[in-house]
Amino acid sequence: MEKSGELPAITLNPINGGDRSKVVVVMGPTGSGKSRLAIDLAAHFPIEIINADSMQVYQGLDVLTNKVPLHDQKGVPHHLLGTVSSDVEFTAKKFRDSAIPIISDILSRNHLPVIVGGTNYYIQALVSSFLLDESAEDMPQIYSSDHPGNEQTDHILDVLSDSCNYSYDLLKELDPVAANRIHPNNHRKINQYLSLYARSGVVPSKLFQGKAAENWGRFDNSRYSCCFLCVDAALPVLDQYVEHRVDCMVDAGLPDEVYDIYNPNANYTIGLRQAIGVREFENFFQAYFSGNMDDEMGDSSDGTSLKLSTRTDDELFKENIRGILNSTSDNPQKILLEEAIGKVKLNTKRLVRRQKRRVNQLQTLFGWSISYVDATEPISKKSDECWAGQVVGPSVEIIRSFLDEDYSRGWRVSDEESKTVTDIVQRDLWTQYVCKACGDRILRGAHEWEQHKQGRGHRKRVSSLRKSQSFSQQPQ
Repeated sequence: MEKSGELPAITLNPINGGDRSKVVVVMGPTGSGKSRLAIDLAAHFPIEIINADSMQVYQGLDVLTNKVPLHDQKGVPHHLLGTVSSDVEFTAKKFRDSAIPIISDILSRNHLPVIVGGTNYYIQALVSSFLLDESAEDMPQIYSSDHPGNEQTDHILDVLSDSCNYSYDLLKELDPVAANRIHPNNHRKINQYLSLYARSGVVPSKLFQGKAAENWGRFDNSRYSCCFLCVDAALPVLDQYVEHRVDCMVDAGLPDEVYDIYNPNANYTIGLRQAIGVREFENFFQAYFSGNMDDEMGDSSDGTSLKLSTRTDDELFKENIRGILNSTSDNPQKILLEEAIGKVKLNTKRLVRRQKRRVNQLQTLFGWSISYVDATEPISKKSDECWAGQVVGPSVEIIRSFLDEDYSRGWRVSDEESKTVTDIVQRDLWTQYVCKACGDRILRGAHEWEQHKQGRGHRKRVSSLRKSQSFSQQPQ
């Protein structure tokens, strides 16, 4: 594969009186082709890829997390791909602290760093000067009197270490405003908020309505000059692609991978076990083991469940999986297995929608200038020629323009725009809206509320309610 020559424009570029290195960021929802595009860009630029997918950073579950196989990487260097132990929590701060020296190293070789992934809070932590994990360290001294006593702090730390189910109740007691903003099952965010409070003594809602709200998401002090590329596609096409991809993953051994890390007593709120496709198989594995392996389970010295099966037994299980899937009868095991696969598809589709909303928020709420390339037709037609013409070609031109010109205005907002964005964040970061017309659906923040009101489903329900009320008020 041929690559272009040296790119002196990608090193340092004077912006706002300082020098900022140029970095390309490839974003987009799951299934849109981010990794494929990044690798294709290597035919035009001397690039190195830094993975920004929060599950692909971990070792293991290569099929489930859809890591690009080595033979498909086409010799393009990949960083932070399958390098982190599966049992640790790789936070946005850890990603940022790992990625910054890698970027410096790539630039020292006069190569172009390309950040690729759908984990937008990783990307935001890398390019923004504000980071949630560090917010407690920046709190002014006036908050010191609010710090909880040692007994309360120890209690919070005990809750975090034990991963207790009542951690959400504790957050609701400490900070009902923050608790109302997140889902009770969002253990990552719950633990993050409790940890912040334990370290700083400041409730999260108060923390984020102060100076942190002014800085959150802004890029006037960004450490890099960024070219944001979003590979996107129509939802029906992405949904169809997700269905197909999950089926291919199952054929490639997805249940086998999940079986290899299965432990009924494991913590599913940290590390690789958070990945979509792990928890979804829990009911199937519980039924399978209770029905077939009661005599082959034991307890380790620390009380955790221990499988006593040999690798021969493992191979037998994997043969059984194929047999269950190919079975013509709707036995209980097949029903549970098909339900698990269906949940993987459903939750992946939900992830796609969250990722699309998040990219939209980065653009509308924080003023990011994001260049979109539409992969709808290439994905639906499965056409390499279409992909090259409609995705790769436009992306190459956008990046060339970014490297050749002062692109700084592309992602910076004016002072007036910045003030508007800050006002929105300060006013509505913690405001909760309830849509009665849509069954008491909860919207968090003015931006989500405005987007919801503009949605076709909401407008249709409001119209139906108005017609119903009008009919009921007519004289009988």
